[in-house]
Amino acid sequence: MTATRLRLLRLIAVPVALVGSLAVSADPPVRWQLNMTEGASQASQSAHDLHMMTFLLCCAIGVIVYGMMFFSVWKFRKSKGAVPAKWSHNNMAEAVLTVVPALILMAMAWPATKVMLAAADTANSAMTIKITGYQWKWRYEYVGTPVSFFSSLKRDSAEARRLGSGIDPYAIDNYLLDVDHPLVLPADTKVRFVLTAEDVIHSWWVPELGWKQDAIPGIINDNWTRVSKPGIYRGQCAELCGKDHGFMPIVVEVKSQAEYAQWFADQQAAATPPAAVAAAAVAAAETTDLAAPAASQLN
Repeated sequence: MTATRLRLLRLIAVPVALVGSLAVSADPPVRWQLNMTEGASQASQSAHDLHMMTFLLCCAIGVIVYGMMFFSVWKFRKSKGAVPAKWSHNNMAEAVLTVVPALILMAMAWPATKVMLAAADTANSAMTIKITGYQWKWRYEYVGTPVSFFSSLKRDSAEARRLGSGIDPYAIDNYLLDVDHPLVLPADTKVRFVLTAEDVIHSWWVPELGWKQDAIPGIINDNWTRVSKPGIYRGQCAELCGKDHGFMPIVVEVKSQAEYAQWFADQQAAATPPAAVAAAAVAAAETTDLAAPAASQLN
């Protein structure tokens, strides 16, 4: 194959790769992907739409600017005997080149501000989950309920990563990416997260949710998400937090609202002490006994 053909193939391959990367942007990240993904949450989709708008606008500006530049270079190229024109400035051109970029920047700032304000608005959340970072695991507490648990690296990965274990990591599904207890969320529900840490700074990050939030000892940060599509979404601690920083993955499992209700009922029953269950049953029976005579008197 000649050098000319190789150069031609390279010129063709670059735009094809760009178009291909844009085509897969709605799916999870893939090898050699150049564009960001849409993600799974409302916040991530808003950020993706803003990114695409800005990207296409920049492409259009680039085509116009480089087109004018190359046209000027070709049109006014030097020739023998040419006499250069003598001029100082052009008020109209200067005004246009000042006002137009300012208008473009303001037009880009408006949707960007809306996305940023929406990303920080945790009001009207249906539920709140407290996330606490530890070395090297996460604790999830469903605020206002007895449901809480730790989430750590799954045991098979924890054993396989140790030197001399003799376990083949390639034989383990989702090696270093699975946990023993994933965070479970209901679909189509606005969930508020409050984040802190017990020891050092951690950072809770699930790319498909579209945000990353530091968990800092003594400080409460908050964020929110709303995921419409049930599925499993993975992340990592994104702040160097010690020797096992790379071994505290995050798994978020989004269930349909009916499946979530069943899961939560099971977790709540398991978290409620038997004595509390018995006391609640006795209280309910006493309430029924007291209500019966009153009902008979009314009759």
